[in-house]
Amino acid sequence: MALIHTCYRITNIDRSVAFYEALGFQEVGRLQIRDEAINVFMNQPGDGDMPRLELTYNHGVDSYDLGTAYGHIAITTDDIHGTLARLADQGIEPEKPPYSVREGGSLLAFVKDPDQYRVEIIEQPKAA
Repeated sequence: MALIHTCYRITNIDRSVAFYEALGFQEVGRLQIRDEAINVFMNQPGDGDMPRLELTYNHGVDSYDLGTAYGHIAITTDDIHGTLARLADQGIEPEKPPYSVREGGSLLAFVKDPDQYRVEIIEQPKAA
């Protein structure tokens, strides 16, 4: 068995796709589910055909209760400060400046997507 994707329920396709594109994802397909919903599939470059992220837009739904069990998804970058600067140019700000959870650990920061789902960005420099 293998984990193949994560699904979020969204309230605005264009706004959500733009957010995830700013994080380096690309749309790889859409699936209309009768007259009920649209699934938007997104990958990161090099992922192949299997989508990592499924964004589900349910017609007629304006909001969702995120609950208290959900945490976040995580992505990596080799330059967290450069990534956050690029995101700021698109109006996406971190919850707080980059920090490390332990001495010498990787820097990380959290951003929220248009539906308030948290995304952790972790700096993992490329090996020299």
